[in-house]
Amino acid sequence: MAEQVQIKAETVKELRERTGAGFMDCKRALEETGGDLEKAVVILRERGLAAAQRKAGREAREGQVASYIHHGGRVGVLIEVNCETDFVARTEEFQKLVRDLAIQVAGLAPLYPTVESIPADVLEAKRAELLADEATQRKPEHIRGQIVEGQLKKWYSQVVLTEQPFRDTEITVGQLLIDAIARIGENIRVRRFVRYQLGEEL
Repeated sequence: MAEQVQIKAETVKELRERTGAGFMDCKRALEETGGDLEKAVVILRERGLAAAQRKAGREAREGQVASYIHHGGRVGVLIEVNCETDFVARTEEFQKLVRDLAIQVAGLAPLYPTVESIPADVLEAKRAELLADEATQRKPEHIRGQIVEGQLKKWYSQVVLTEQPFRDTEITVGQLLIDAIARIGENIRVRRFVRYQLGEEL
């Protein structure tokens, strides 16, 4: 039988800080990976994704509508984030998540909450625009579709909230939500938001 690896408390602490998972979950993941922090992060993310997918179909009608004003009143955001119960909606963790999401919208100005929420006509117009681009047209025809899909992913990371990188971290906002769902145990979704910037569209 393989010798049990001693897991240091500071390694468990670092894993908790990186993933937000519970102490015992972190300890078990580190034991499974022989103390490999990076592999443990991957395991916990995969479990979080699996847990989030199980909860994704559940009704989420509670939550919070929050506002955030930035830059001395020059940018404002209204956002609705849903969860399943009023109890979770009132927790400090959920309210911090909502505030973090509002700050993200203020700072990076996404246009849509999720890829699925992009109107079909907008998506088709963007796809046609990318396909018609001179650089794409110069490529062999059989790989143009792949090129366009790659460019669409890049575009999503600019205009879709869940596809954007979260602040200066290596995770996306979508991953942040998955981690929160796994931790909190309820389905969470960003239903809608609106961003105002002083003097725009005048």
